[in-house]
Amino acid sequence: MARSYSSVSRAPGRSVFTFLSIFSLFVLGAFVANKLGSEAPRRGFYFEHGARTNTLVDQKVRADSTGDKYLLGVGKADITGPVVEINFAGYADLSQVGTGLRQRIYSRAFIVGDVNNPDDRFVYLVLDTQSGDTAVRFGILEGVAGLGDEYAVYKSGNIAVTGTHSHSGPGAWFNYLLPQVTSLGYDKQSYQAIVDGAVLSIKRAHESLTEGYLDYGTVNITDGNMSRSQYAYMANPEEERSQYTDDTDKEMTVLNFQRASDGKNMGVLTWYAVHGTSVYQNSTHVTGDNKGVAEIMFEKAMEGEDSAADGFVAGFSQANVGDTTPNTLGAWCDDGSGQMCSYENSTCADGKSQSCHGRGPLFDQLDLGVKSCYEIGKRQYDGARSVYDSIASAGTPVVGSTVKSFHFYHDMSFWKFQLENGTEVQTCPAALGYSFAAGTTDGPGAFDFTQGDSGKPSASPVWEVVKDLLRAPSPEQQACQDPKPVLLDVGELSVPYPWSPNIIDVQLLRVGQLVIIISPGEATTMSGRRWRAAVKAAVADADITGDTEPKVVLGGPANTYAHYMATPEEYGVQRYEGASTLFGPWQLPAYINLTVSSVGYLAPDSSSSPDPGPTPPDNRGDSLSFITGVVQDNPPIGKAFGDCTAQPQDTYARGAVVNATFVGANPRNNLRLEGTFAAVEKKGDSDDSWTQVRDDADWSLVYTWTRTDTVLGYSEVTVSWESEPDAEPGTYRTRYYGDSKALIGGDITAFDGASNEFTLT
Repeated sequence: MARSYSSVSRAPGRSVFTFLSIFSLFVLGAFVANKLGSEAPRRGFYFEHGARTNTLVDQKVRADSTGDKYLLGVGKADITGPVVEINFAGYADLSQVGTGLRQRIYSRAFIVGDVNNPDDRFVYLVLDTQSGDTAVRFGILEGVAGLGDEYAVYKSGNIAVTGTHSHSGPGAWFNYLLPQVTSLGYDKQSYQAIVDGAVLSIKRAHESLTEGYLDYGTVNITDGNMSRSQYAYMANPEEERSQYTDDTDKEMTVLNFQRASDGKNMGVLTWYAVHGTSVYQNSTHVTGDNKGVAEIMFEKAMEGEDSAADGFVAGFSQANVGDTTPNTLGAWCDDGSGQMCSYENSTCADGKSQSCHGRGPLFDQLDLGVKSCYEIGKRQYDGARSVYDSIASAGTPVVGSTVKSFHFYHDMSFWKFQLENGTEVQTCPAALGYSFAAGTTDGPGAFDFTQGDSGKPSASPVWEVVKDLLRAPSPEQQACQDPKPVLLDVGELSVPYPWSPNIIDVQLLRVGQLVIIISPGEATTMSGRRWRAAVKAAVADADITGDTEPKVVLGGPANTYAHYMATPEEYGVQRYEGASTLFGPWQLPAYINLTVSSVGYLAPDSSSSPDPGPTPPDNRGDSLSFITGVVQDNPPIGKAFGDCTAQPQDTYARGAVVNATFVGANPRNNLRLEGTFAAVEKKGDSDDSWTQVRDDADWSLVYTWTRTDTVLGYSEVTVSWESEPDAEPGTYRTRYYGDSKALIGGDITAFDGASNEFTLT
């Protein structure tokens, strides 16, 4: 029975709308659903700067033993979908449509297996996406199954699909209708890029399998996050809050993968809680946000390192992220008042949330959060690197050869269960409250919604009409969700297909004493603490890790995006996180119940699996799409694709921005996965050879596509190199790689172009 962590006949469906009504709903939802997953927000640093000073905590001197051996594999693959003309996933802002690329996004796969029982293994995926997703997970499972009999060991029970929660990547790949609204539906190309890249990363990890060791360490990164919802956090019991120094978790856990054959490190997998909202919602270049920065920074740092194996993979996974923000200067009113936003409901002098925005550490750069994003990523890299550099002397070996995992589905609709004290409670069909539409300080919502609507909603009465046009919650549903005033009864809306999940994933992974909770929702700080503590106690009580103290981490949002997970006390406040806790006030205790009651499947002698539960709906074949495809590309008269129409200057000082503009074509014609749209090439000192020195993986190289004539199919591409202060002096040029589509026949033709030479001094 789960511990108690609380303080404390459906109405007939509406008739089917017409096709035009559905389209109108997409437009309306662009405002109502202004905050999928979270937020909106605001404003780097240079790689050569030294590591930050961080304090290692809970370090243990390594024993003579190197720990038990495991089967280990790591792999990485490109998942960068369409970088233009597709709405981004995360902020749910209809106007945030891609115009280019700052840094490619990836899937990183980590496989851990039992040397003695090789069928006992798991795959932990870290996608540079807003979250895991039901449709994406279905596709990954199908793709892995299609690799052949050798991959039959990988299945639903042992594959975890997590997202870094970046808010600046292509969307339109979700399984359910609500998150599809602002992207104008589902896009197969965007979906397939993620699925194919994830499968390829698993294949590469599998091909790299070898015996090795696992060690973990921890570090406090005190300046990498802060709370954006402290008012709700303070509703938790004082005796509980007093157990912790901070109102967000500052600890990063770093798991190191070391190859046994030569002692080289294959990769690291980290967990740290900070929202992927450093890049603001008015930025339209694809990035992996701060965790994407940290990942590529670590991987580049390992190139040529004696301690690192070739193909080193660094995954920076999310943790209990729900109420965290990377905007560490706090939330301020952009109304000229110079005042901070209100503590209780994040509003400004006009009583509304629209002017309230969080500010990143380099907000004063006024660059859409770009430098702040790089800085927060670097702080995570610095922390992880400090652990990596001391892992041999201060790491904790993972011991106990057992590798176990389980997964099952569970329907949260009116599910009754008992708290530890015997009180019967229930979860509810999914619903979103009024404060969901208010957004957060990372990305405020629209109209007159505010956070903290736990009583009579403060929004205009017009929204009562909107709510009733969709579906008014039944008395049973409203009572179940109380004190949430239901705005969108999404769990009971199924026309034209389900709007939000009611069936969620329950999954735990274990290797030795390390237990990983896979969370479908964004757990708040205190929710994560309670959940980890409950699982740790249950594992210890069941003697699953023997004499070794369990180490529990939480990763997500994963598998099925189920919005947020607030504590019952935070739920009562009904700020954004509580209003976005789909399944009612008892959602967190339900998740704890479901996982704690199943820890027996992680026991060393366990040979059984839980019942798989009800399969969630697969909406891939039913999803609507109002996204238009590419019709044609043409160069202007007298020009050819790839011609450089605006050349760089002859000379630049290091640190300057170098621009070159080319006759372009729509990049949706070819995503160039595992390749690049843009490059910087350096001329050899002693000959005329050219070497590529920057590509789409580099933060400093920005690709921007602009449609200049829709009817005639004209477009242009600008390649911008924000040259680094420590870039090597020399002669350079920029290069653009594109693919054009013919109006007749639709043939795709590759081309490229190069700028004139320029000198960097």
